[in-house]
Amino acid sequence: MADEDFDCGESGASTTFPMQCSALRKNGYVMLKNRPCKIVEMSTSKTGKHGHAKVHLVGTDIFTQRKYEDICPSTHNMDVPHVSRKDYQLSNIDDGFLSLMDDNGELREDLKIPEGDVGKDIEKRFDNGENLIITVLKALDEEQVVSIKNVS
Repeated sequence: MADEDFDCGESGASTTFPMQCSALRKNGYVMLKNRPCKIVEMSTSKTGKHGHAKVHLVGTDIFTQRKYEDICPSTHNMDVPHVSRKDYQLSNIDDGFLSLMDDNGELREDLKIPEGDVGKDIEKRFDNGENLIITVLKALDEEQVVSIKNVS
C-alpha cells in the first residue's frame, strides 16, 4: 500500500465529452484525427443497405487552421472538446512573451507571441501605443492567441 502516490494535482475533469454524431452542428466543435476542430461543412447520406446514415464532417483545426475530414455513422458518439475563449488586456511584450491581464487584475506571462500575421499585427499595434484586447482560445491544455481588437 505504501507504493501508491496520491499527490497528483489533477481534478479529473475530461478535456472532451461525447456527443452523438447526428447532434453535431456546423460552426460547432468536434475532435477530428485527435485535433480540436471547428466544423465548417457537414452532410448526411441516406440510410444504406446496413441501416446507418453516415455523416461526412469537414473541420479546420482551431489552432493550426489545417483541414480535417471524417465520416461517422450518425448514431455513433464523437468526442467534442471543451473550448473556452477568454479576453485579456495586453500590458507588455517581453522577450517574445505577452504580459496579459484578465478582468480580475491577475497577470499571466506564459503565452508566446503567435507566429504569422496575428503576431506581427500585435507587435506593430503595441509599438504604436494602442491599447489592445487579446482573445485566447483554449482546448485540450493548448492555448493560442486567435484575435486582437482595440480597447473601446
